[in-house]
Amino acid sequence: MSKLWLTMACLFGVVAVPFASGSQGSDPGRKTEATACVACHSTRLIDSQRLSAAAWAREVDKMIGWGAIVPDRQLLVDYLASEYSNSKPIPSPATSGNGVKP
Repeated sequence: MSKLWLTMACLFGVVAVPFASGSQGSDPGRKTEATACVACHSTRLIDSQRLSAAAWAREVDKMIGWGAIVPDRQLLVDYLASEYSNSKPIPSPATSGNGVKP
């Protein structure tokens, strides 16, 4: 029975790697976001935020206080402040499957 579980774990690990790496690209900040933030939040929630660097630092510190595992705090803060800066416009809402905006 344990061989079956080991085989299945290896199979799913090998299959999941290409999907995980494809969405993250090579940007270390995006990878950190994917592991530290997306465990609890959708990228849609993060993408809808526009904050200053100081506000992102407070948000990251708050999430760490609530148990988020962030291996490199400064890398994540820098990435979020760059990608989701308060100087960038908030993106248009995504449409649903039938083309209607939620």
